Amino acid sequence: MIRLIIIMLLIAGGGFLALSQSLEPQTAVIAGNLAVGDAVLGDLTLSVSEQGTLESSENVEIRCRVRGSNTITWVIESGTEVVPGDLLVSLDTLTIEEEISERTKFYHLAKSQAARSAADVARAKLAIDEYSEGRFITELATLKKNLAVAESRLLNATSHKQHSEMLSRSEYVRELTVEERQFAVNQAKLNLSLIQTRIDVLEEFTKAEELIRLRGELKAAEANHAADLERVDADLQRLERAQEELGYCEIRAKRAGLVIYPNNEDWEDAPKIEQGATIRKDQILLLMPDLKQMQIRVGIHESIIDRVAPGLEAEVTMNEETHSGAVDTVAAVARPAGWWTGNVVKYDAVVSLPRGIQGLRPGMSARTDVILAEYQNVVKIPVSAVLQTREGEFCWVRIQNQIQKRNISTGESNRLEIIVTEGITADEQVVLDPLAGIPEARELALLAAADTAPSTASVP
Repeated sequence: MIRLIIIMLLIAGGGFLALSQSLEPQTAVIAGNLAVGDAVLGDLTLSVSEQGTLESSENVEIRCRVRGSNTITWVIESGTEVVPGDLLVSLDTLTIEEEISERTKFYHLAKSQAARSAADVARAKLAIDEYSEGRFITELATLKKNLAVAESRLLNATSHKQHSEMLSRSEYVRELTVEERQFAVNQAKLNLSLIQTRIDVLEEFTKAEELIRLRGELKAAEANHAADLERVDADLQRLERAQEELGYCEIRAKRAGLVIYPNNEDWEDAPKIEQGATIRKDQILLLMPDLKQMQIRVGIHESIIDRVAPGLEAEVTMNEETHSGAVDTVAAVARPAGWWTGNVVKYDAVVSLPRGIQGLRPGMSARTDVILAEYQNVVKIPVSAVLQTREGEFCWVRIQNQIQKRNISTGESNRLEIIVTEGITADEQVVLDPLAGIPEARELALLAAADTAPSTASVP
């Protein structure tokens, strides 16, 4: 069944084909009216042609500088010529204005708290001086005064006791009176010892303990004040940042030039720059290209990307004018592939153009021919003259009025011509589309098709 289909196809393409019982190759046939082409000695350029998009190699990017999500309330049209000061983009300011109000309130509250903590620090410092130079000295002086009084009382009690003892020996004073005088002396000694102990404790322990406590309170007050100052600084920075971002809600041109939208056509669900759109911080909103330095961005198919490298020459055709260029960069990662690209995998390559070409604008389409290789002084023939089979490559050469089959070896080819490395010499003529007029060519093609066709099993 498959062989019958192939026969029918060959009949439709080249007329009636009679299958011979013997498939011996014919050495020559009558040329007749077969179309022929010349095998020539010359140069062959191998290139890949892709449609590309013109863009500037030096773009001034205009980005959103407001944090979070923001809404565009107005945006200039792409392709507009602007001068310095022209409004480019306006963003919604309601959220930022509310934030400024809140930040202002927090800033003033933080300042009042910092003022209170500063007063606490000042009081803590004064408390140390008040104790070490006032209260401690007063307490110590009081105790020393009490010590002097106790010493005087002890001396007086001792004198009275001695006088009572002398009188008791003369029996002028009773023994009970002497005992009372002795008790008064002992009491005065104890009082003197207690006051001296209080003085020692005050000087050696109480003063140090109180100073440690007061200095600790000072450090705590200073730490609280430092935290309050940090809070004031943080709230002030937040307030100033919100006020600064309020100014970023209106973006104006800083120089004259052309304004265009960033190109996101190659990406699915790419954010659009339009009124009402939601944008984020650092998103590119507009581009201001340098029209004097342009380049072409083309997509190179994955099958030949390994042959494309920076430095290769290219020819760029725009507006029926051809310009010389060179491959500048080749992407290491392919473009995202999906239904919107036909699931075709391509890699971006950038072709640079000479400076100063007039009349170029971003977004223009351009045909780019990247020259992969150039061969000089090679024998080349039309691609349509070569028949490829499992037995090799063949073409048919016209010699005078006869056609002769040749087994050839070929090299690289472009869309029109192919290099012949063996089997044909320059100035010979080859038959174009041999399947159309040479039965032997059709027989070889039929055999090749039959050999590659899958075998079928009969169904009982």
